[in-house]
Amino acid sequence: MDHLRELRNRLIIALLGLLVGIIIGFIYFDPIWKFISEPYCGLPQAQQLRPGQCTMLILGVFDSFFVNLKVAAMFGLVVSSPIMLWQIWGFVTPGLYRNEKRYSVMFMVLAVPLFLVGSALAYFVMDTGLSILLGFAPPGTLTSLTIDEYLSYALIMIIVFGISFELPLLMVFLNIIGVLPHALVAKYRRMVIFLMFVFAAVATPGGDPFTMIALALPMVILFALAEGFMYLRERRQPKDEDFSHLSDDEASPLPADTSPLDSGTTDVDPGR
Repeated sequence: MDHLRELRNRLIIALLGLLVGIIIGFIYFDPIWKFISEPYCGLPQAQQLRPGQCTMLILGVFDSFFVNLKVAAMFGLVVSSPIMLWQIWGFVTPGLYRNEKRYSVMFMVLAVPLFLVGSALAYFVMDTGLSILLGFAPPGTLTSLTIDEYLSYALIMIIVFGISFELPLLMVFLNIIGVLPHALVAKYRRMVIFLMFVFAAVATPGGDPFTMIALALPMVILFALAEGFMYLRERRQPKDEDFSHLSDDEASPLPADTSPLDSGTTDVDPGR
């Protein structure tokens, strides 16, 4: 019950942080939306309905409210993420060993910058991806997106790029705990790289070649760095002696160093 009460208290703190972030997102919706819509507003297609002004369509009665809610929720989630991570860390830490705490801190420190780098890359390639996709419109047609469609596109791009940049870190974590050896990764290296390109083609909402390559190439580079770390880490570790050649009934050899019992000395009185 103590653990459940602690979990409840930490969830309440995390939700309060999220609620404060959402309220701030509602208050500062205009500058936040201007930042999010900038990749689309820089395209010529965004100014076809009203020259010189960026235009998006609202087709539903409640769409404008839900757009405000989505943008505020996105902003609140980003702003309150340190509070959430801190609450998760505070709840999990008492059950970890010292070396597990060290690795956990390292992964948490690296996970946030990697996610932010992936999200920033998604933001900077969105305009090119949209330009390619909207460029397929036939001549003589007007091209304009609804505000809900664009927000969904931007949200998917940011989440997909951010999470994709976490996958190499997951590989390193699995290698450290002994689940994923480097030999297995090296054996299926070509298959993994091929699957990365397939994932990039499927996961990107537009499916254009530029966005796919912009996601796949950094993933391949991070995969190579993760594999190099796994190789160097396993190379520095002492290799275990191989006893696979022994039969099931044959005893393995004893280590070279002897314990005090092996030297023939004892603390017990021989006369007893």
